[in-house]
Amino acid sequence: MSSNDPLLQPFQLKHLTLRNRIVSTSHEPAYGEDGMPKDRYRLYHLEKARGGCALTMIGTSMVSPDSPSSFGSNLVLHRNEVVDWLGKLAEDVHSEGAAVMIQVTHLGRRTSHYTGEWLPALAPSAIAEPFHRAVPKVAEDWDLERVIADYASAASRCQEAGLDGIEIESYGHLFDGFLSPLTNHRDDQWGGDPQARLEFPRAVVRAIRSAVGEEFIVGLRMAVDEGHPDGLQPDDGLAAARTLIGEGIDFLSVIKGTIADDEGLAAVIPPMGTPSAPFLDFAGLVKRSLDVPVMHAARIADVETARHAVQEGLVDLVGMTRAQMADPHLVRKISDGRADRIRPCVGATYCLDALHRTGDSKCIHNVATGREATIPHVVPRSDTPGRRCVVVGAGPGGLEAARILGERGHDVIVLEANTEPGGQLTIAARSTRRRDLIGIVDWRVAELAHLGVELRCGVLAEKTDILALDPEIVVVATGGLPNATSLRQGQDLVDDTWDVMSGGSRITGQVLLFDAIGGHAGLDAAEKLLDQGARLEYVTGGRTIAPEVGPLTSPGYLRNFAEKDVRVTLGHRLTEVSRAADGLLMATLENEYNGPGLQRLVDHVVVEQGTSPNDDLYEALKPHSLNNGVLDQAAFVELRPQTLERNPAGGFQLFRIGDAVASRNVHAAMYDAVRLCMPI
Repeated sequence: MSSNDPLLQPFQLKHLTLRNRIVSTSHEPAYGEDGMPKDRYRLYHLEKARGGCALTMIGTSMVSPDSPSSFGSNLVLHRNEVVDWLGKLAEDVHSEGAAVMIQVTHLGRRTSHYTGEWLPALAPSAIAEPFHRAVPKVAEDWDLERVIADYASAASRCQEAGLDGIEIESYGHLFDGFLSPLTNHRDDQWGGDPQARLEFPRAVVRAIRSAVGEEFIVGLRMAVDEGHPDGLQPDDGLAAARTLIGEGIDFLSVIKGTIADDEGLAAVIPPMGTPSAPFLDFAGLVKRSLDVPVMHAARIADVETARHAVQEGLVDLVGMTRAQMADPHLVRKISDGRADRIRPCVGATYCLDALHRTGDSKCIHNVATGREATIPHVVPRSDTPGRRCVVVGAGPGGLEAARILGERGHDVIVLEANTEPGGQLTIAARSTRRRDLIGIVDWRVAELAHLGVELRCGVLAEKTDILALDPEIVVVATGGLPNATSLRQGQDLVDDTWDVMSGGSRITGQVLLFDAIGGHAGLDAAEKLLDQGARLEYVTGGRTIAPEVGPLTSPGYLRNFAEKDVRVTLGHRLTEVSRAADGLLMATLENEYNGPGLQRLVDHVVVEQGTSPNDDLYEALKPHSLNNGVLDQAAFVELRPQTLERNPAGGFQLFRIGDAVASRNVHAAMYDAVRLCMPI
């Protein structure tokens, strides 16, 4: 792009010159170790700096011991040792031309009593947060004096470390807990009217400003409108923001909504299936109303929307945070005229759902994010001569394997049985909610074309086809097929979720859907059935609905369940299906806890039981391979080359990845591909 691109224009934030308008706003990937931003955290932010962003913001960091991490590993700013770790991070980021700041906070009620030092959660009033459920202690004057001092000490440590500034968190934590009428029911000097509710936030800003002086940058990420009839309204939010700006706030990062429960969190951080940049116009209203620089991030995933935001003056700085988790070199690609090569953020929100589910963030289709110490974002060319590689299957794992092998400089052919690439993602993307997943496929197909990798679709490869290509390496990425083995009887009477999503038959009437896996596939099929007019009962052996679907993406499904009056039966497993005399199906459900169960008479039964490996070709090729298909697991985990030889007469190395091994998710298939192919 030319230097006239609005996104590439520098911006003056107080004394700090930012090299462009694209920032990575504060977010917590939980990459800390012992509460410190050690190498994993440092390298994660360093990569964004290398990728060209103007400012990278370190995530939610704690000012007090009674604000323990509620998941993963938040950073702690109340320990002096954090200064050296932050200093190393700041030095590295600055060396690449980017600025770095950190979000400081006290979680208030948004944590647990039962972690860290086991101190009680703290809040203005004893109102439990629905998400974390801790009933907080009502903060006393001495608590507030202590926490105010902790904010100031934390800010001083950040300044000492060489950070360019800090940002105070004001949406769902202690700071705005006092500001919001939703959570502040006090009638003392700290509550009772809008001015009194401002006293604690004002005291915090004053203490910080006194500690760091006038030059250090202090920002505020604030829910200006909580989007709740009893919460902070836009006029009140703007008035509060003006007051805090008067106390020393230098910039505002705009939030709309509140994060006290799953529904609110999913609204503030919109997942796929929701409109792009839903609060951008609101951010523009805030910018026009206040006399400080404004930044904003909420599902601004594509360059065109970001450019519009800056060009139209809706924001000064545009947050493309999840987009830079998908591709930390996003800015560099824009400036080099390679915006079409940007790995897209598809909005899957696996980065956040994985955080809550497994303890740290992961991008659904960039496995290098958070693993920068071992996996490069820019794949290097191999030092060895190119090898003849055949990848069988063009699902996400196969496409990623082919991309990595192509980047490494190998001669690659991809064989796909279907007439189009994508594998199971083409099924998932038929969900209106998850249609953007196809971007994972489209980007890789385009990258393969750029790399000169040959993609042959409509080829149902057999053993002789592979042998005829005289390969040196064969990667079997043939995925899985619906598991059809779990029922005692009646498997031939049921449909699976692939049948539903493919649209091959219209399933209506009374439908029982049994979900043994608890992921997106069962919920996608449920929505498809509801769209077709089915009356649905959702059954699972678990004690919750779809535990593999995280808090960012589950609310949309559950809202639909409520609106369509879906009957939910927990703790029951489908064991048998038989044909009743009247042609209906009798489904037998066994209670997971006491044995005897229920029977349901329905028109159709649909099951989601994961997949079984589609491994016939792999088994046929094993006797012809050097390694008999054996994987050196230690080398695989450590990203070392596979060198095992079990069959000297074999002609090639043979491996399988993704669901061709076991039923897993997209990220697992991608990770398999990278760990196998990067060392080749």
